[in-house]
Amino acid sequence: MSKVKDIMTLNPVTVSVDTIATKIRSILRDGDFRAVPVVNRSRLEGMITRGDIINISATKSNVDAHGIMSHISVGITEDMDINEAAKKLINAEEVQAPVTKSSEEMQLVGMISVVDIIKKFVDDDFNPKYKKLEDIVTKDIVTCNYDDQISNVWNRMDDTGFSGLPVIKKKKLIGIITRKDIINSGHVRIVKESNEMKGSAKVESIMRTPPIVATPDKEVKEAAKIMIENDIGRLPVVEHPVYIKKEPIRAREADLIGIVAREDILRAYIS
Repeated sequence: MSKVKDIMTLNPVTVSVDTIATKIRSILRDGDFRAVPVVNRSRLEGMITRGDIINISATKSNVDAHGIMSHISVGITEDMDINEAAKKLINAEEVQAPVTKSSEEMQLVGMISVVDIIKKFVDDDFNPKYKKLEDIVTKDIVTCNYDDQISNVWNRMDDTGFSGLPVIKKKKLIGIITRKDIINSGHVRIVKESNEMKGSAKVESIMRTPPIVATPDKEVKEAAKIMIENDIGRLPVVEHPVYIKKEPIRAREADLIGIVAREDILRAYIS
């Protein structure tokens, strides 16, 4: 079985403990990163995620990385088997983690993500232990409406821990909105700085539509390929989709019955 060092991302972008928060926000936004490791020289000290940085609302702030970073919640080393690394990510409810040379020597050597591991399973044509999406779909879904205010949706994401929500209009799925979409739009920062919720833009102005969807009988292996190829973190599971002719995996509208996240796909392989 492959080791973490065989599939991890080398030379990840990092910030030092004294990097100011506004600089880190720019790195996360412009580099399309979910999180960045915080280092003191080459020693790993912590992580800063999109969720951590959004709480820094002022355009200019003297807060530095040390003041907002989170402690490392999962320890992964370069010689660890990828199955063990996958289980650690799932147990810690993390989608990525820094990789160190050893558990004693906290020298940062790379980053590994749920996507890295799934891609390895797909490339090697491994068979998941659960075959169909209907076997792993989560049916207790948190959604939002197309006309909800973005600031309220952000708060819902904070409350539930979900980084993306299906968008509903007239009881039909019509789109997806993610934490990344909201950060890139700048709306949450503007709302926080003005302390005015009523002026917040609405979901329909930044949501992704038409969404990529799958039906319950879709094979897990095929769903994994779709998520990797389209760089999406969650796949709505639907009935009665009205597909776009030129893009048969996208639906103009559908009846939402559940959702499958990358973590669910990973569990299907290792459970």
